[in-house]
Amino acid sequence: MRTENVELTVLCLIESGDSYLLQDRIKKDWKGYTLPGGHIENGESIVDAVVREMKEETGLTVFNPKLCGVKQFPINGGRYIVFLFCADEFEGNLKSSEEGTMHWIHRKDLSEVNLVDDFNELLQVMLDENLNEFQYVAKEDKWDIVLK
Repeated sequence: MRTENVELTVLCLIESGDSYLLQDRIKKDWKGYTLPGGHIENGESIVDAVVREMKEETGLTVFNPKLCGVKQFPINGGRYIVFLFCADEFEGNLKSSEEGTMHWIHRKDLSEVNLVDDFNELLQVMLDENLNEFQYVAKEDKWDIVLK
């Protein structure tokens, strides 16, 4: 079968100097400090989606977001795909959303905050130019992380 049900989303690593903009996400399904993001609307370009989502969740307008990886995992007979972007050009006033509070976290302080479970692997894929993909592979009762 060449078609499947797919849910499309974006995440963006916004960098300023030695700090990352992280969201202290309150939803139970992925709680903790993580990257802001959200769903791609039907018919919306992927780049337009990341710009829109960053504006909605952070108050910032990002410029020239760069695709730096893909995350995927199986859902209900289909696939959940997250396009991973990096951006270091932005303007606007930082705000939070109902998804969670936004915080600038210095790289050296990442271990001091409650990161979502797969944050370090996610960041590794986004920052290592030899990696492109973060994939959860279902094996029996658990999911293995595969980085490619």
